[in-house]
Amino acid sequence: MIRLYNVLRKFSYLSKPNETKLIETAQAEEVDTEIEENAGLNKALDTYRKLIDRKDLVEPLTEKEQDNLEKRIKEIEDREVVEKIEEHEAVEIPCEKNKITIGPPTLTRFEKARIMGARALQLSLGAPPFIPIPKSARISLDISMEELEQRVIPITIRRVLPNGDYQNIPIDYFEK
Repeated sequence: MIRLYNVLRKFSYLSKPNETKLIETAQAEEVDTEIEENAGLNKALDTYRKLIDRKDLVEPLTEKEQDNLEKRIKEIEDREVVEKIEEHEAVEIPCEKNKITIGPPTLTRFEKARIMGARALQLSLGAPPFIPIPKSARISLDISMEELEQRVIPITIRRVLPNGDYQNIPIDYFEK
């Protein structure tokens, strides 16, 4: 765009000053939209072409392989680009017969860590424990780990799908 502007500015003495401004803005807008629409695609295709060419560093691509590469690139260029995703309202997926439909049937390590951390914080701030405090417990995290093992923490895990649908799963439904 800057180059175009500089070129048009050099030749402004050939026409009236008012007309050059109109030409500059119209041409600059056209160039900008073309660049914005195809810049990412062109860059991706160039990278793809380089990757395919690099596979055979010892021998260059044959004509047939080069034709196949060009056909694949043409197919990629002709693909429909989805720019707008339709709105989807999140829906709760019910837990029927204690069946977990999203994710593994056990708690993931991330869910365990989150539960134990939140419960340990509650305990350290003075919340009453749900179990008798074990003799081996030195810190609130030890108590929260024992509560999680016994499944006495009244908590529900929400697992969410990429489209926004979710499932609320009580902690009792998970396998130990």
